[in-house]
Amino acid sequence: MTPIDLVWNPNALRLRDDPRLLATVRALAGERVRVHETGAIAELDGLVAELAASGARTVALAGGDGTYMAFASALERAWPRERGPFPTLALLPGGTVSTVARNFGLRGDVVAVLRSMLARHERDELTSTARATLRVGDGTTARVGFMFGTALVANFFGAYYGTGGAGYADAARIVARVFVSSFVSGAFARRILDPMAMTIVADGRELAPKAYSLVLASTVRDVGLHMWVCHRAAEDPTRPHLVAAPMPPRSLGPQMPRVLLGRKLVGRDHFDDLVTRAEIRFDGEGPYVLDGDVFRAARVTVEAGPMVHVADY
Repeated sequence: MTPIDLVWNPNALRLRDDPRLLATVRALAGERVRVHETGAIAELDGLVAELAASGARTVALAGGDGTYMAFASALERAWPRERGPFPTLALLPGGTVSTVARNFGLRGDVVAVLRSMLARHERDELTSTARATLRVGDGTTARVGFMFGTALVANFFGAYYGTGGAGYADAARIVARVFVSSFVSGAFARRILDPMAMTIVADGRELAPKAYSLVLASTVRDVGLHMWVCHRAAEDPTRPHLVAAPMPPRSLGPQMPRVLLGRKLVGRDHFDDLVTRAEIRFDGEGPYVLDGDVFRAARVTVEAGPMVHVADY
């Protein structure tokens, strides 16, 4: 039986905090797993070529959402087309939240998930499901991920990483603080929710607003903390769900209950639909987030990316 390849990101928070974890995983896996330890994005293209040459069929990714995104991006760049479909990806939770993996039913820590996966692999019962992705280009780099955002999303991650970004508890505290502050247009709510100047073109049509407080495109419905902003995500794998809201803090914050219930936001000039391609043009250079990693660019395009098979949990 072909061994499982395990890509281990030592920079992922949960993995970095327990340096003995990798030794535990090696002891558990034995010869059933080929371990590739790398925390450098620059090494991923070479690793993908190596995996293709060795006949890799299942690749487990130990890290967070950024790890999954970086490896999926390298697959699209470096996987030889003559080798056929990408290998199946198994997502192991090594980041602070691993939101993408949670959307696909992930439960448990790295060791528990790996143990379960190996047992099913040995019984030839490891199954997978095709998942839709996003392709996000910024004029310099094209990346493949699952959740894109700017405005509120970029501001939220700025605040989150500013607190140390330790996980769901930190994220929940920020969300609660924004929610309360939004009712009185408090300084913290304005810092996160104030509209950001940009132009959005959705499927060739320029939208009327020139500033937005929330912009999200996703192929997974839960973008974190049970926030189902993109409630139609993955409805059509060729068209991601785009939500763009220009409303001010006092209008946006109180809509959180609708988000938690997976209902469409309401508001004037609000865009909420599936799109083939969206283009975001910032006034100057603006921040955007893909699967929890923050980047900056003057212009960003978002469209459907390649389908990837993700191991079932």
